[in-house]
Amino acid sequence: MDTAVRSESYADGFDRERIVTAVVDVCLVAALVLLGNIEHGGDPIADPIDSLGTVAPFVIGWLSVALLAGTYTRDRPLDADGVRLIAVTWIASANVGLMLRASSLFDGGMTWPFPLVITGTGLIVLLGWRLGYGLYSRTRS
Repeated sequence: MDTAVRSESYADGFDRERIVTAVVDVCLVAALVLLGNIEHGGDPIADPIDSLGTVAPFVIGWLSVALLAGTYTRDRPLDADGVRLIAVTWIASANVGLMLRASSLFDGGMTWPFPLVITGTGLIVLLGWRLGYGLYSRTRS
């Protein structure tokens, strides 16, 4: 018994659906952070560089953790394990984004409820869209 056993199924490459999923994930993370920025008096049109500095830590966090976790390489991204992976990936990504935002690399501080709000809202948005898309794709096929 010297052979390796693979317990999960991963795809060999990226197809159109995986790329679209990744783009939608990044757009939703960026939109969520921008919406929060607007709610707190930011103006992405008048000050796009400041808005980019607000969005960047969370997009960097999402992309880095999602790539490390293999979020876009699973064969069945919408099964129970896939949904759990999205939840864990976002929780880790939000923490990376929060650490980056609190660092000297980016402007912006935070008060204590912000980590709870960004983590909870991001979890709802990412899981909601993934589950909605899963239901849509099942009824379509």
